Amino acid sequence: MGRIAYIFQRMRRMDYRAMWRTAGMLRKKTGRSTLWLLLDMVRCALVYGAGYVDYKIAEMYRLIPAQRETVITRAMSNRIVARMNDKAYWHHFDDKAQFNALFAQQVRRGWLDLREATPEVFAEWAKGRGDVIGKPMEGSSGNGIVKYEQGKLPPLEEIRGAGIGLLEDCVPQHETLSALCPTSVNTLRIATMLGDKKEGVVYAYLRIGNGNVVDNVDQGGMAAPVDLESGVLCGVGADKQGNRYATHPMTGVAIPGLQIPYWQEAVEMCLQSMRVVPQVRFVAWDVAITPDGPAFIEGNSFPSHAVPQFAAHYPDGIGILPRFREFIEC
Repeated sequence: MGRIAYIFQRMRRMDYRAMWRTAGMLRKKTGRSTLWLLLDMVRCALVYGAGYVDYKIAEMYRLIPAQRETVITRAMSNRIVARMNDKAYWHHFDDKAQFNALFAQQVRRGWLDLREATPEVFAEWAKGRGDVIGKPMEGSSGNGIVKYEQGKLPPLEEIRGAGIGLLEDCVPQHETLSALCPTSVNTLRIATMLGDKKEGVVYAYLRIGNGNVVDNVDQGGMAAPVDLESGVLCGVGADKQGNRYATHPMTGVAIPGLQIPYWQEAVEMCLQSMRVVPQVRFVAWDVAITPDGPAFIEGNSFPSHAVPQFAAHYPDGIGILPRFREFIEC
């Protein structure tokens, strides 16, 4: 899709009320007028392909043009994914049961595909289970995920009626990450790329819950950058509202400086797995750290560009695009 066509498509689908609310929120934060902010959002959309969410999380209102050009906007992200990932192979990642089957060795937990499960199969699988996570078969941003406590799994048809297509055993979390936030499994987002110039890990962040059952930033969670060499958190936690957290607001645990357990093992697992479906060359892996090592939660064939773009992690205003350019031309 050409740039002009993309802009008009986005204009048709734009949530203008949300855009107006965003401008109002930023007016209070920055002191700029709502009109100035709206016009600057439009300018960033036309020049850089930025949506109003990009504008907010990357704090583009404070950036000069040279800095704005280093932000991966929605339009840039779409172009990267379209170039790197053959859509005919997305199903290996988008269908959660297919992903679990393909990467069974790395998933390391019991699960049940409800699409074809009979009541008898379901009843047998449910026997003696601990806490169970229910997921829609497809979807993103943590939407639709529910947790069923031990002994409280509803009947099969009730679960299906709630839109759940997959049941999984809860992942036991390493005590270091549980101490950080005990309400969710706090997962690593490790992005790998089979690039034309270079192959390997593009970026890594720890996603941290904030009271919800999931750690996703679209569900109130935050993210902190991970130093790729050491596995130590090298920045504050940040969320989509622009809040910064040096310590977790629930537990008081310090975020920068925290060492991720089994870091090298997690990286190696992702590097080995990135070649399983070579037609999908850019994957963001969600990795849980258990007491016994890393385990996959899922893989994303259309990685969110929000997580690695929070302004809190780029105090000099230079975004993550230069890092991508080490791997590909973009």
